[in-house]
Amino acid sequence: MDEQALLGLNPNADADFRQRALAYFEQLKISQDAWQVCAEALAQSIYSDDHIKFFCFQVLEHQIKFKYSELTEVQQQLIRETLITWLQAQMLNPQPEKTFIRNKAAQIFALLFVTEYLTKWPKFFFDILSVVDLNPRGVDMYLRILMAVDAELVDRDVVHTSEASYCFALFILNFKKEARRNTLLKDTMREQCIPSLVESWYQILQSYQYNNSELTCQCLEVVGAYVSWIDLSLIANERFINMLLGHMSVEVLREEACDCLFEIVNKGMDPIDKTKLVESLCQVLQSAGLFSIDQEDDVDFLARFSKLVNGMGQALIASWTKLIKNGDMKSAQDTLQAIEAKVALMLQLLIHEDDDISSNIIGFCYDYLHILKQLSALSDQQKANVEAIMLAVMKKLTYDEEYNFENEGEDEAMFVEYRKQLKLLLDRLAQVSPELLLASVRRVFNTTLQNWQTTRFMEVEVAIRLLYMLAEALPVSHGAHFSGDVTKATALQDMMRTLVTSGVSAYQHTSVTLEFFETVVRYEKFFAVEPQHIPTVLMAFLDHRGLRHTSPKVRSRTAYLFSRFVKSLNKQMNPFIEDVLNRIQDLMELSPPENGYQALLSSDDQLFIYETAGVLIVNSEYSAERKQVLMRNLLTPLMEKFKVLLEKLMMAQDEDRQMALADCLNHAVGFASRTSKAFSNKQTVKQCGCSEVYLDCLQTFLPALSCPLQKEVLRSGVRTFLHRMIICLEEEVLPFIPSASEHMLKDCEAKDLQEFIPLINQITAKFKTQVSPFLQQMFMPLLHAIFEVLLLPAEENDQSAALEKQMLRRSYFAFLQTVTGSGMSEVIANQGAENVERVMFTVIQGAVDYPDPIAQKTCFIILSKLVELWGGKDGPVGFADFVYKHIVPACFLAPLKQTFDLADAQTVLALSECAVTLKTIHLKRGPECIQYLQQEYLPSLQVAPEIIQEFCQALQQPDAKVFKNYLKV
Repeated sequence: MDEQALLGLNPNADADFRQRALAYFEQLKISQDAWQVCAEALAQSIYSDDHIKFFCFQVLEHQIKFKYSELTEVQQQLIRETLITWLQAQMLNPQPEKTFIRNKAAQIFALLFVTEYLTKWPKFFFDILSVVDLNPRGVDMYLRILMAVDAELVDRDVVHTSEASYCFALFILNFKKEARRNTLLKDTMREQCIPSLVESWYQILQSYQYNNSELTCQCLEVVGAYVSWIDLSLIANERFINMLLGHMSVEVLREEACDCLFEIVNKGMDPIDKTKLVESLCQVLQSAGLFSIDQEDDVDFLARFSKLVNGMGQALIASWTKLIKNGDMKSAQDTLQAIEAKVALMLQLLIHEDDDISSNIIGFCYDYLHILKQLSALSDQQKANVEAIMLAVMKKLTYDEEYNFENEGEDEAMFVEYRKQLKLLLDRLAQVSPELLLASVRRVFNTTLQNWQTTRFMEVEVAIRLLYMLAEALPVSHGAHFSGDVTKATALQDMMRTLVTSGVSAYQHTSVTLEFFETVVRYEKFFAVEPQHIPTVLMAFLDHRGLRHTSPKVRSRTAYLFSRFVKSLNKQMNPFIEDVLNRIQDLMELSPPENGYQALLSSDDQLFIYETAGVLIVNSEYSAERKQVLMRNLLTPLMEKFKVLLEKLMMAQDEDRQMALADCLNHAVGFASRTSKAFSNKQTVKQCGCSEVYLDCLQTFLPALSCPLQKEVLRSGVRTFLHRMIICLEEEVLPFIPSASEHMLKDCEAKDLQEFIPLINQITAKFKTQVSPFLQQMFMPLLHAIFEVLLLPAEENDQSAALEKQMLRRSYFAFLQTVTGSGMSEVIANQGAENVERVMFTVIQGAVDYPDPIAQKTCFIILSKLVELWGGKDGPVGFADFVYKHIVPACFLAPLKQTFDLADAQTVLALSECAVTLKTIHLKRGPECIQYLQQEYLPSLQVAPEIIQEFCQALQQPDAKVFKNYLKV
C-alpha cells in the first residue's frame, strides 16, 4: 500500500496528507484487488497503527456492501477466512484492539452475515462460537457482532435503503425486499440457532457475572435487544429471570439488568399472560426490597428502575385496554387491580427529588389518568390518587435553588423540558377532574399570595404559573375564561384580581416578574370584566418592574408582552394613550453609535415599542387630524435622525464606524416600518390621515439606496419598508419603484437579488397590468444581473456560495412564475425572440439539470402555464416545436435523473407538476401530442410498445389524478 498516503489517516496529519489519504481510499474502492491487500494486512497483523487497521476494514466494508457479487467463490471464502483469522488473533494479542476497531469489525461481520447466512455461511454463529469459546476477548467480539446483526435486522435508526432512489417503485421495491430478507433471516435464525445463542448468553452470564461486569452488562444488552423478536419463553423462564433478579442486587450489574427486564416486559404478548408476567416480576422485586425507594441512594439505578416500573405500568394498562376491547371484564378488573397496586410506587417515583427519576415514570402516570377518565365513577382511593398526583405535579413544577436564571445551561434546559411533561400531566388531570384541579390551584394560589413578601421565590412563581397553566388545562374558545361556567369564571376572576392587586409584581425575582406579566397577558379578557385594574398593570409594565427592570431578559420579554397587552385591550386603552406615549418616548430613542449611551432596550425590543405606539394611535378614538399629528410626532424624529446619520455615513472612513452607522440607519427604517403594522390596508391609512407622513418617510429613506457604503444593510432595510408601503399605500408607492429598483440592481450580489425579487413579485402580483410597462423595461436588466451572479466562478468546496446560488435560482424561477401566473406573459413575449428563447432554456434547465426539487416544481408550473397560454393553434410562432423538442423531453428526463428522489416530499410535488405539464400539452395539442409520443418520442427512448400504449391511455384519462398516480409508479 501507499505508505505516504496512509500517513494522512492520522488525525494530526496536515490537510494535504489527509486529502491524499482520502483520494487513496477512493482509488482503492474502485480497484479490483485492493481489498485483498487490506484483507492480508488484517489477517497477518501487518500494521500496528489503529487508523490504518480501521482504513483496511473500511475498504473491506465497501467491497462487501457494493461489489460482493462480483467476487468469485474463492475470493468470498478468502474474506470469510480473513475475518475468522482476525478474530482468532484477538485472543492471542498482548493488548485488545481499540473499541472503534472492534465495533467496525463487528459491523463487517454483520454485513457478511446478512449477505451469506442464508446461502453460503449457515454456520456463521457456530463458527464464531467455536473460535471464541468463553475467552473474554472473544466473548467481547461475539457480543459486539450480535449487536451489529440486530442493528442490521431490527434497528430502524439504521438507514439501509438508498437515498438516491430515483424511481418511487424502485424505492418501495428495495424497502420491501430488504424487509422480506430480514424477516427470512430472523425466521431462519429462530429455527436454526436462536436456542443455541440463548444458551451461550446464559453460559456467559453465569461465567462472568461475578468477575467481569463489563462483559456481563454487554451480554444483558444483547438479551434486551434480541428479546423483542425471539421466543420469549427462552428468556422469561425461571433460570434466566432468577439470574436477572440476582443481578438486580449487584451494584455494577443492576442498571443493565433493569433495562433487560424492561425489554422483557415490553415484549408484545397475550394480555392475560402479560399481566401474569408483570405481576410475578413485581412480587419478586418487592420481596427483594426493591420497592423501598426511600432507602435507595443510587439515583442512576433509580432512574433505570423508574423506567422499568413505567414499562410494567404501561404494559398492564395496554393489557387492560385490550381486555376491555375484547369484552373480558373479569380479567380487565383483575388487571386494573394490578395497576392500582402500583400507584403508590408510581407516586413515590413521581415525587422523587431527582427529575430524571420522576420524568421516567410520567408515561405510566399519564396513561393511568387516561384509564380513570374512561371510568364512569371513581372510587375514594382513585380520587385520592388523582389528588396525590396533582400535589406531586405542583411540587415538581417548582424551581430548585440551583437553577441559574441569568445563565441558563443544559441542566436548566432539561428542567424546562421536564416542566413541559408535567404540564401534559396537569392537562390530563383537568380532563379527569377539572373541579378538583381548579380548587387545588386556587387553594395553593391564595395561600401563597396572601404572604408573598415572606415566601420563597420558587413557591410564588409556581403559584402564578399554575394559574397561567389553567388557561390551557381548562380550555375555552377565544379565551372566554370569565363567562359561561359561573364557578370556574368566578374562581379565575378572583385569582386574577388577587394577582393584580396583591403587589406581587414588585417581587424581587425575575422568574416571578416574568410569570406575572405572562399571566396578565394570557388572561387579557379579565380586563374587559374589571377594567379598573388596567392602570395598575400598565404602570407595572412601564416602570422598574417591566420595561425599566434591571434585568435585560425581563425588559426584552416585557417589550413583547406589552405590545400584546395593548393590542388585546384595543379601545379600552383610550383614556391612557397620550400618557403611555409620553412614558415610552425615551424608550424609542434611536441610539447613534457616538453617544456611548447604553439603551435600556435592544433594537429588536424597540420594534415592539414602536409597533405598540402605532397601535395606540391607530386604534384610538381621536380624529384623523389628531392621529396624523401623533403619527408625525412619532416618525419625524426618526426621519431627522436618518438624514443626519446618512450624511455622517457618507463621510465616515473607518469601516467599524460605517457598520455602526448603517445598522443605526437600518433600525430607523425598521422602526418606521413596524409602526405601519397597525394598518391592515390603504383604507385604514387614509382614514387615519397618515398617507402623507409615510410618503415623507419613503422620500427620506430612498436616498440611502444610492449610498455606496454598507449597501447590503441599507438596501435590506429600505426593501422591507417598501414591502410594507405596498400594502399601506398601494398605487401611491408606484412612482418610487422604478428609481428604487434601478439603485438596487447596481453592483448586486446573490443575496441582494434574492431579497429584491420578492419585492418585484409582490408588486407584480398586486398591481398586475398596472406595472406592465415597468416590468417590460426592467425585465432583461434584472435577468442580466441574475445571470451575471450565477455565472460567477466559485470555489468547489464553498458550500455557502453554492447555497446562495441555489436560493437565487429559486428566486429567479419564482419571479417567472409570478409573471406568468399574473396574466402577464406578454412581458416575456415582448423581450425579443432571442431573449425569450434564452429564458425558456433556463426554465428547461431548471426543470431537468439542477438537483433542486423546489426549483424543479416551480419550473414545471411555469412550463405548464406557458403551454396553457401559448400552446394552442394561435400561439407564438415556433412554440409548438419548442414544446415537442424541449418541454416533452424535460417531463421524462427529470424523473429519470438519479437525483430525482421520490422518497423526498418536494420531489413528489415536482413530479406532480411534471404530470400537470404533460396533461396541459395533451389538452392544448390533442391527438397530435399522443401521435408524437406513440410514433416518435417514446420509441426513441426504446420504451416497449405495451408500456407506450399504457402511458398514453393514462395521459388521456379525464381525471388528472389517474395520470399523476400512474407517473409515480
